[in-house]
Amino acid sequence: MNVSTRRLTLGLAAAALLGPLLAACGEDEPKLVIYNAQHEPLLAELAPAFTKETGIEVELRNGKDLELSNQLVQEGDASPADVFLTENSPAMSQVEAAGLFAELPEDLVAPIPALYRPTSGLWTGFVARSTVLVYNTDAIEDSELPDSLLDLADPEWEGRLSFSPTGADFQAIVAAVLELEGEEATRAWLEGIKANGTVYDGNNLVLEAVDSGESEVGIVYHYYWERDRKENGDVSDNSEQHYFSDGDPGAFVSVSGAGILASSDMKDEAEQFIEFLVNESGQQILADSYALEYPLNPDIQLEGVAQPFSELEPPQVNVSDLDARAVVDLMTEVGFL
Repeated sequence: MNVSTRRLTLGLAAAALLGPLLAACGEDEPKLVIYNAQHEPLLAELAPAFTKETGIEVELRNGKDLELSNQLVQEGDASPADVFLTENSPAMSQVEAAGLFAELPEDLVAPIPALYRPTSGLWTGFVARSTVLVYNTDAIEDSELPDSLLDLADPEWEGRLSFSPTGADFQAIVAAVLELEGEEATRAWLEGIKANGTVYDGNNLVLEAVDSGESEVGIVYHYYWERDRKENGDVSDNSEQHYFSDGDPGAFVSVSGAGILASSDMKDEAEQFIEFLVNESGQQILADSYALEYPLNPDIQLEGVAQPFSELEPPQVNVSDLDARAVVDLMTEVGFL
């Protein structure tokens, strides 16, 4: 064997030995898979900040609340998801009821007040939005506004009301009414607002209808009005927000939830994400974001909004008891879905 042949043989042998090692080094590290039903731009800010702080890469799979909760239930233990995030809590309750969440360590979620966590300990709230009634200031006086959300089913509100019933936001409000008032009263309320109101396909369209005078009042969450007023006021300059009080169903605060899937192979990394989400660093990112949702960690405040979180007077509900399936069934029966 000449020198050149010997060198070639040794080179091939070395390549054969090093090949698997080089391939392993080139493989991507496993990513934390998050099924995300929260606002995509919000997680587009939050996820890179988490990766920068921890080195843990994140893969976001975005969708809507009930779309992703139904998918998780169908996937069961075979789901690739490690973490589930929602805008509203009924979707979390659906996954919880299916037995798919791992219990969260108490010290991990301790920064979030117990009111905004289920008693099961299987997930936690991390931000919230308040139900409000936006009203056209040229069409209606403060003194004419209803004392309760339930009053909007009365005949005097015929032709004056707007809302968007097909989205998860409104369905969470209905879930709160159902939990607080019972099925019969909720059915009567839905039938009343159906007779009185105009349906729009989206909360921003409700805001626009009220601002333009097409409708006198509209049921939305606070951040739709706050966000538009902060950006340019195009569909909020002729309207204001009315906050219900005294634990009325109209003062309902909807909680966005976060939970870890029991089937996850990355529970340690998932717990680090939840820890980041509920502690000051993650909560401050949420407070500073375009979303204008209320952080649930009391150490972080949302500035520059009409109603501070500490001044809200929401009803007391166990977030695990908000039943998405019962709401869909009832709204289908009434004819909204």
